[in-house]
Amino acid sequence: MDQSKAPVLEALDAYHADGQTPFTPPGHKQGRGADPRVRAVLGDSVFRSDVLATSGLDTRTSSHAVVEEAQALMAEAVGADHAFFSTCGSSLSVKSAMLSVAGPDQKLLVGRDAHKAVVSGLILSGIRPVWVDPQWDAERHLAHPPSAEAFEAAFAEHPDARGALVTTPTPYGTCSDLAAIADVCHARSRPLIVDEAWGAHLPFHPDLPTWAMDAAADICVTSVHKMGSGLEQSSVFHLQGNLIKPEVLRSREDLLGTTSPSVLVYAALDGWRRQMVEQGKRLYDDALALAEQVRSRISRIEGTRVHGREDFCGPGRAVDLDPLQIIVDISAWGVIGYQAADWLRANHRINLHLADHRRISAQLTHADDHRTADILLSALTDLAAHAPQLRTGRPVDVPPPSRLRLEQAALPRDAFFGPTEQVPWREADGRIAAEMLTPYPPGIPAALPGERLTADVLRYLRSGVDAGMVVPDAVDTNVMSVRVLQDG
Repeated sequence: MDQSKAPVLEALDAYHADGQTPFTPPGHKQGRGADPRVRAVLGDSVFRSDVLATSGLDTRTSSHAVVEEAQALMAEAVGADHAFFSTCGSSLSVKSAMLSVAGPDQKLLVGRDAHKAVVSGLILSGIRPVWVDPQWDAERHLAHPPSAEAFEAAFAEHPDARGALVTTPTPYGTCSDLAAIADVCHARSRPLIVDEAWGAHLPFHPDLPTWAMDAAADICVTSVHKMGSGLEQSSVFHLQGNLIKPEVLRSREDLLGTTSPSVLVYAALDGWRRQMVEQGKRLYDDALALAEQVRSRISRIEGTRVHGREDFCGPGRAVDLDPLQIIVDISAWGVIGYQAADWLRANHRINLHLADHRRISAQLTHADDHRTADILLSALTDLAAHAPQLRTGRPVDVPPPSRLRLEQAALPRDAFFGPTEQVPWREADGRIAAEMLTPYPPGIPAALPGERLTADVLRYLRSGVDAGMVVPDAVDTNVMSVRVLQDG
């Protein structure tokens, strides 16, 4: 295929050139009806390009197959058999993938470090999760993706599982041995779903971690807005092999997706694919070189530890690391990551990727340059100078990894939709959670519906909130009380 083409962008350009007059949604009619105050902030071009996908960008019957051609170009560019665009983010894409593999009361092996979107999929579908434990770094209190051996053991215990789902890279950039996990699945003719939301850029440079399609995964979900040039909510899920039929995956997406997809999102996806095919190698040559320089410069700031492969990769840990995720341990300062992130935003107008009880991280992409790197380094240097003022004396009570793991006492769906009550957090020990309790970011639930709560996890969340942790999906976001299943 001609990878210099961008069918969505070209059709949008033709739409403008044709001078078409819409008597269809969207109701702002090319921005003519939008409040000038809104247009002053968003710009006229946003409204001008916000058109219907059908009876707008394409014909009423989509006879020009504009989106289909763009998806085929994407699939070819990354070495997949099929690619599907989603304008509802990878939160929808991963649910569609799960539903294409398993149904109500069927088992699916899932890494317990999964994003809350996966848990939402379990609640909606009634799939029975078989949790596969991550590889815990007890020294750093950090989870790396589960090993192939852990998936092998889970299949041995649950041979009726319909497939497996693993998250890699993690938000910390650590990666699992996808080829080995795929071998485990395919030895049983079971598909492997990879939530690779943080890895949309991986196909476009040989020095980045292995791309899921190259590792023989069956479905791979990517969030192009995270590490690529897509707009927020842009996602692509890729399919290869014969274990999942493309029409099944498409029908599951149609079940969950919107009937009013955003042409703006489609156009950005289309243009990003062309950009990566034509310029990706050069852009990531520059990005990787910049990341190496940034890592070296941050490591010279007293009290910082910039995590690299030597910390995160090896036996019992991850197999690779995306160097564009700059993870900085600041525990030597006695400062909690939440406070550090808030201070940087307030004093330097910098927004970090994530923060936890001892780390902060900055995500670099092909869009960064020496100017943005200098802003980051200047801010971190100033942060180090102000560290003594940021010590709160209220550490997060992080239990040993073995005590963070909770028993799955009920199906997530049954617990979420069952009879519930709100109880004070000190009285929730031993009760079954009926809600997700998710420190965000990175968005991995500490407790999920159907898990039996423990005093250790409750203290971790409660002390975390006091230290600045955000738990946005809880009914009581301060975690002074918790929603649980009613007894009896």
